[in-house]
Amino acid sequence: MRKTATEAWRTLVPVPGDRHGPLAPLLVVLTVVSGLVDAFSYLALGHVFVANMTGNVVFLAFALCGAKGFSIGSSAAALVAFVLGAVFSGRLATRLAPRRGRMLGATAAGQVVLVAASVVVGWSVGHPGAGATRYALIGLLGLAMGMQAGTARRLAVPDLNTVVLTQTIAGTAVDSRPAGGTGSQVGRRGVGVLAMFIGALVGALCQLHLAEPVGLVVVLVLLVPVAVAAAHLSRSRPPWDLAV
Repeated sequence: MRKTATEAWRTLVPVPGDRHGPLAPLLVVLTVVSGLVDAFSYLALGHVFVANMTGNVVFLAFALCGAKGFSIGSSAAALVAFVLGAVFSGRLATRLAPRRGRMLGATAAGQVVLVAASVVVGWSVGHPGAGATRYALIGLLGLAMGMQAGTARRLAVPDLNTVVLTQTIAGTAVDSRPAGGTGSQVGRRGVGVLAMFIGALVGALCQLHLAEPVGLVVVLVLLVPVAVAAAHLSRSRPPWDLAV
C-alpha cells in the first residue's frame, strides 16, 4: 500500500531530476479534461464521445443497426475530427521535436482556442445538441481531443495517454499482487483512472445542474495553466524537455 501511495504521489509531484519532469502531472490534468469533455459531449450532444474513440466505433455500429439514440453522422463526425486533430498534432510535434515541453504547450494553446470557440457556440444557442450547432461542437471538441491524444503519444510518458483507460485498467489488474505481479505502477495508473473519473463526475454535475457549457468553461480553466506551465518550464531546455 505504501508503494502504491508513493507511486501516486510521485506522479503528481515528480522528484527532482525525473526523466519526464513535470509532464506527468500536466498529463494528469489533461486526463481530467478528457472526462469533462466526454461528459459534455455524451450528455449534451447525444450519444457521442469526442475523446473516447472506442466508444464512437461501437456507437457507429449501433447506429448502423438502427438503435435508437445513436447517430451515424455524429459518431462519424467525431471520428473524423479526432483523426484530423491527431494528424495536426503529429505535424506540430515533428516541427517542434525534440522539445516535449513546447509540443505540450503548443497543443494546449491550440486546445484553448478550440474549446473557447466551443463555449461561444454553446452559449450563443438555446440547444447546443441540435442541428448544425451539434456538429460544430463535435468538430471543435473532436479536433481538440485528437490533438491532445496525438501529443500525449509523442510525449511517451508511461501510463498517461490521457484519453484511453482500457489498457491502463487491464495493466493495473495484471500487474497487481493478487494476479502474481509486483504491483509496479499501480499507483501511477490509479491516478490516471481517478483523474478521468473526477473529470467525468464534475462534467456530469455541471451538465445536469448548471448551464449547458459550464463544463467547457472548467476545461478552459484547466487548459490555460497547462499551456502556460509547459511553455514556461521548458524555456531553459531542461533534460526532460528532450524526446526520450
